[in-house]
Amino acid sequence: MRGAVLAPAPPRLPIPGVRPAAPAPTGTGRTPYVLASALFAAYTALSVLRHRRMGTRSWDLGIFEQAIRGYAHLRAPVADLKGPGTNILGDHFSPVTALLAPAYRLFPTPVTLLVAQAALLALAAIPVTRAATRLLGRASGAAVGIAYGLSWGIQRAADFDFHEVAFAVPLIAFSLEAVLRARWRAALLWAAPLVLVKEDLGVTLSAIALVVAWRARRTAPRTAVYAVGVALLGTAAALLTLTVVIPAFNQAGGYDYWAKVGAGPAPFAGAETKLRTLAWLLLPTTGLLAPRSPLLLAAAPTVGWRFLSGDDHHWSTDWHYSAVLMPVLLLAFTDAADRARRSPRPWLRTYADRLPACLAAAALALTTALPLAALTEARTYRKPPGAVAAERLLGRVPDGATVEANVGPISRLAGRCRVLWVGDARNPAPDYIALDNRSGWVRDPGAYARRLHPDARYRVTGTAAGYVLLERRT
Repeated sequence: MRGAVLAPAPPRLPIPGVRPAAPAPTGTGRTPYVLASALFAAYTALSVLRHRRMGTRSWDLGIFEQAIRGYAHLRAPVADLKGPGTNILGDHFSPVTALLAPAYRLFPTPVTLLVAQAALLALAAIPVTRAATRLLGRASGAAVGIAYGLSWGIQRAADFDFHEVAFAVPLIAFSLEAVLRARWRAALLWAAPLVLVKEDLGVTLSAIALVVAWRARRTAPRTAVYAVGVALLGTAAALLTLTVVIPAFNQAGGYDYWAKVGAGPAPFAGAETKLRTLAWLLLPTTGLLAPRSPLLLAAAPTVGWRFLSGDDHHWSTDWHYSAVLMPVLLLAFTDAADRARRSPRPWLRTYADRLPACLAAAALALTTALPLAALTEARTYRKPPGAVAAERLLGRVPDGATVEANVGPISRLAGRCRVLWVGDARNPAPDYIALDNRSGWVRDPGAYARRLHPDARYRVTGTAAGYVLLERRT
């Protein structure tokens, strides 16, 4: 009615025995960005200093450098380390790595990949800290950000050379932050590029879309319907990639990793290791509070394929496999803690209030036994004489030469030579064979070269610090 005066709404009475939730702060301040910058510096130092000491841990750094080198020169992403002429898109579908091509063209070194990975892992600290600050307050938000940045899964990834899943970590973090802010479209848009990061992450997109559908079902039912559609598209994209796209680029016309899942051991194999990994995921990272949030569903696809895999490396807390789970766990915890602070149970409210500081303290304490602890040791910053001598030896290999190598020499050669994995029967006879033989696994390098390539002749042209270089005789 025109001119009517509306009476003020009656004040909302508090529920007896329940403390009202603290009001969300009006801003997050600079803490998320300062924390991300500090983490970027720490991750970069950790990985680059290890590379400087020739502490490469696997062939992945060389594989990705070969693929990105191809992109940088407008060629197919061929990774000869996986087999002569192997298109990496027929191994894992990760076209997102092409984004690093311009930087690699300017700075053609594996350090470019390590710095990029450090930046991606640190970037995720911004949405994690912002979301926690908005819901839990500044102090608790900073504590959650620290718990993410020092989480064991992120530290393991930063210490593991380079891997494409680094791109997924900030995408998931920004997507779930948008979920917590009820920005449904942004959540789906942030998650959509996951299908370009790795073939299994289409299912993670589906899981995030289902979380959006669940959270939006009452306030935005139409959005919920769209989110269910995105979930179906994510699963379809994963199936299409696995059954059509990857086989199209694969030399054998299939997907090389089906055997690890389909023909692996029984689901209960390695149960002790899997239970231990679940404990590491839920206890020090979330204090067992994350299962109270539907956001935890986003972790289910990654945990599922890992535990069904026949490769026992996937079951443990090592390597980079848990990196994509860390933002999920910390943001699920944030959501659950925000809900718990409104609980009628006093003990649960108190637990939720105290837990962010406890998680940060646990992360700091565990760091003493995790990779970042190396930054407190003087030897981390010194380049061993053996590394200098080995680099000098490998420097004798001319640019453009074909080289067979194992893990040690790869990161010094992949950017300027055609590097093949030593012992692959598909390899042509290379110009050089470079071996990290510090463990003495090859007793007679000359005889080993003759077994690999009976029709070629090689001579040892130099040794240094356990590294051996053999050159093909003309």
